[in-house]
Amino acid sequence: MAMTVWQGVATVAVVALGTILTRFLPFLVFPDSKRPPRLVEYLGKVLPYAMTGLLVVYSLKDVSLASGAHGVPEAISIAAIILLHWWRRSMLLSIAGGTVLYMVLVQLVFV
Repeated sequence: MAMTVWQGVATVAVVALGTILTRFLPFLVFPDSKRPPRLVEYLGKVLPYAMTGLLVVYSLKDVSLASGAHGVPEAISIAAIILLHWWRRSMLLSIAGGTVLYMVLVQLVFV
């Protein structure tokens, strides 16, 4: 089912408004002159770690130790991520390096 021009314009406008609202609302609710509530400060400290843990669990949920490559590419990539982060303390390098290594392993080595 194709959208009419008006429906397309309305959809883009609503998505743009939603994006703008979610980007600017925190600055309106919590200006620099006002201290955010302790709950918001707490969430700002713990949520990055919680989301990282959630992504790790989600990424490893379908790994089978009983079949296929037995989780070896994943284990090698995790070790590389840990070593890269320990060496350079760069989140971007750790994630990119681990991802590239994993892709090389599953595409070329563990075929």
